[in-house]
Amino acid sequence: MAMAKKETKQAEKATKVEQTTAPPEEQVIETPKKTAVAKAGKRSSKALKEAEEKTAKEARKTENAPEDQKSAHAVVKPTRSRLDRKGKKFRKVAQQIDKTKTYNLSEALELATKTSPVKFDASVELHINLNVDPRHADQNVRDSLVLPAGTGKQVRVAVFAEAEAPSAKEAGADIAGVENVVKLLDKGQLNFDILIATPAQMPKLGKYARALGPRGLMPNPKSGTVTTDVAKAIHEAKSGRIEYRVDSSGIVHVSIGKVSFGKDKLLDNARALLASIKSNKPASVKSNYLKTAHVATAMGPSIRFEPNE
Repeated sequence: MAMAKKETKQAEKATKVEQTTAPPEEQVIETPKKTAVAKAGKRSSKALKEAEEKTAKEARKTENAPEDQKSAHAVVKPTRSRLDRKGKKFRKVAQQIDKTKTYNLSEALELATKTSPVKFDASVELHINLNVDPRHADQNVRDSLVLPAGTGKQVRVAVFAEAEAPSAKEAGADIAGVENVVKLLDKGQLNFDILIATPAQMPKLGKYARALGPRGLMPNPKSGTVTTDVAKAIHEAKSGRIEYRVDSSGIVHVSIGKVSFGKDKLLDNARALLASIKSNKPASVKSNYLKTAHVATAMGPSIRFEPNE
């Protein structure tokens, strides 16, 4: 009898455990998970609200869009050509140039003066692509020359010399004397376009090489800015002496004057520049030396011409 009562009690306990651990399916209620809200960052209440507004905005755009634009991918607009991206004045003058034609030098210069789209007296530039590799020292083309018609620019000349300072002033130098130039360099005021120095004073410019070098103002014997004949160097600088050097791509970029010069003066300057470049042809270059050449004004379209005429 006692054993039967004990078994009955154990059965009742097991039934209660099953009822508590495994409730009926109809009594199971799934509560939605709540998103944790942080004080700041992407999970903050402000960020979550902005994300919801952005999603709703995109949904409204999709609903209001035409049927042909409701695809999964956005409609890609066709890329405009380089000419179409230019201004109205540029496109108008560019119509005068035949891009499929290679002009002779005289025609190209005359056309360049007519296609300047700006109101100011623009510079005329030559861009000549040479068949050289500037990584080789013997093919690093560099020289200087005096343009027959000048450059059309007002050049400010500084002379880094002591004994020659008075004669330099008489020759037309804007700044002369070691102390005067050093004061400007110490203040970082490079108020000059060309710096001429004598060989004896060159060591003193060593500590200013980082300021002068990147701006192309460091005196150099190849450019004629390190010389004992200071008066001659000043005269050449004022008369239109230019220096050119091939860049890392093998191209020479040189300004040869202004639009107001007219075709004849620009033609003289261009021929003098081309003659200088041809005379500096490296001995290791056997094939075509002058590959292509273009003339252009500041902010104007380029015109291809034949450099080997």
